[in-house]
Amino acid sequence: MTDNSELANALRVLSMDAVERANCGHPGMPMGMADIAEVLWRKHLNHNPTNPDWFNRDRFVLSNGHGSMLLYSLLHLSGYDLSIEDIKDFRQLGSKTPGHPEFGITPGVETTTGPLGQGLANAVGMAIAENLLSSRFNTEDFSLIDHFTYVFCGDGCLMEGVTHEACSLAGTLKLGKLIVIYDDNDISIDGEVSSWFTEDIPKRFDSYGWHVIPNIDGHNSDQIDKAIHQAKATLDQPTLICCKTEIGKGSPNKSGTASAHGSALGEEEIALTRKELNWKHPPFSIPKEIYSNWSAKETGSDKEEAWKELFKRYSQKYSDLANDFTRCCLEREMPENFEQEINGFINKLQNEQVDIASRKSSEIVLNFLGPLLPELFGGSADLSGSNNTRWSGSKSINESVDGANYLYYGVREFAMSAIINGMVLHGGYIPYGGTFLTFLDYARNAVRLSALMKIPSIFVYSHDSIGVGEDGPTHQPIEHLSSLRSTPGIETWRPCDTVETAVSWKAALFNKRSPTAIILSRQSLKAQERNKNQINLIEKGGYILLDSEGAPDLVIISTGSELGMVVEAVQELGPEKSIRVVSMPCTERFDKQEESYKQKVLGKDVLKLAIEASHNDWWRKYVGLEGKIIGMKDFGDSAPGPVLQKHYGFDKENIIEVIKSII
Repeated sequence: MTDNSELANALRVLSMDAVERANCGHPGMPMGMADIAEVLWRKHLNHNPTNPDWFNRDRFVLSNGHGSMLLYSLLHLSGYDLSIEDIKDFRQLGSKTPGHPEFGITPGVETTTGPLGQGLANAVGMAIAENLLSSRFNTEDFSLIDHFTYVFCGDGCLMEGVTHEACSLAGTLKLGKLIVIYDDNDISIDGEVSSWFTEDIPKRFDSYGWHVIPNIDGHNSDQIDKAIHQAKATLDQPTLICCKTEIGKGSPNKSGTASAHGSALGEEEIALTRKELNWKHPPFSIPKEIYSNWSAKETGSDKEEAWKELFKRYSQKYSDLANDFTRCCLEREMPENFEQEINGFINKLQNEQVDIASRKSSEIVLNFLGPLLPELFGGSADLSGSNNTRWSGSKSINESVDGANYLYYGVREFAMSAIINGMVLHGGYIPYGGTFLTFLDYARNAVRLSALMKIPSIFVYSHDSIGVGEDGPTHQPIEHLSSLRSTPGIETWRPCDTVETAVSWKAALFNKRSPTAIILSRQSLKAQERNKNQINLIEKGGYILLDSEGAPDLVIISTGSELGMVVEAVQELGPEKSIRVVSMPCTERFDKQEESYKQKVLGKDVLKLAIEASHNDWWRKYVGLEGKIIGMKDFGDSAPGPVLQKHYGFDKENIIEVIKSII
């Protein structure tokens, strides 16, 4: 009979051999956490390698993603579609085993990790989703949703501020199905952490309201097993299990040192490690007996089949709930006739819209969407009343999980964004979260990862420009639109009125392959006139809002709050000036259109002027070197919004003068 230590050693040697073959990587953590991983994956984790997407599986997140070879070894040995050749291809171009775990690349990887701490924050989102779904779909006689979220993390994760934000909130929300295992090995890249990381982690998490299990020997299987059982029995608090481990366990000369952390051990040390572990097999050769002990295919399939049988009986008794569950969680589709209803709503808005701030327009749209989409889950980082993210039917999970569809995140922009990503990855909800656009800086890396993973997170940003006014340049995000637009895979919508705001939300809801940022104004915006064809063209990202009778001498491109001023200026100039006004609420969507459409909108060999209260440089791609831009070249100032708009040239009079100077 193969013992636990030999099964754990299989993880160690696969990890160190793959890193050695790639000549780069991180062998230390996989070797140090191998014993913990063996206990968790073989004795506790409910999963099915033959169907990595089984909905009621336990989620496992490797927050310390530099130790990716531990996860790849676990997936390979357990029976996932990850071959020994894939293990050999670690860190190679086009392989299924990239340097850090990447969602969508490797079967069984739940989220992209690498930027430390975010995996743990994602896991909080997953645990929130599980908590909400179990409250929504479970009945007295059926536990349809019943799974845990497990996280491995290290010192680096807990040094990152995002874990403070996320774990503080997790304790407040009493997420009892969240279990975090802390790899306390005292080592980071620069060496022993005692010189820069001395806080008492158990006390820190105890202050969050977590259940803390300290002083576990991370190489003692019985202690690890007992701690996980204890964590699973504590359902009113998230649990932190603190495991003392030896980084690079098994390496005679490098274990317990920083040299085991982030580089290959070297051929000589690997030979010594094999001798130390009594591992007599050549690289990438695993005995059949070890494979047999590790395989979770049969048990995983049996668990999923049992759940499917439960769901069948559940469907017979609770057909409406089962249909909702199937649509939201399994199919991730919109309700029947939803597109028809939202299109009708948009047309109605065109006939009824008034001059209001687009943040208020967004609230109007949410009041329409909320009753139609029970899976819509909102929130804000302490700015609900400013972002207008809370609609009339919102119920906060902070108060009660029953029927909850909203979360007050507190001042936690980074954690909010990472939690939203985790909820999307888990499935079952369409989460969105709001803050001021200037605070995108705090959340930037989580937004980037949503784009990297190609997941449909929705980020709502209000107070979008110098129109914010008196709060001054700290709150006037003149460079943030360019930052979002230059990030591959994000669609950034900056609507000019209520109708464009509604279309922005529609685009976000139907976008299944990328995140969406909806950029909203604090100040009132002028409602624009459109015909039905123009309304339909908004979804193309850019369209002709106002056209000249003949070929235009000038094409003006604008977005958001500035567009209304442009229209007023052109209308005052009258038909003697041949000017076309193009509204471009989403440049990314416009860029995807056929070349013929783009030329039809922007014209060919015609002068162009872009007007937006953001950084100048973004618009050069549309206006060319010969074109003109009214934009921002520096940070703003503190004064009333209308004063600033005039000061920086975003007023009707200046726009008219610029137009006259061009034609």
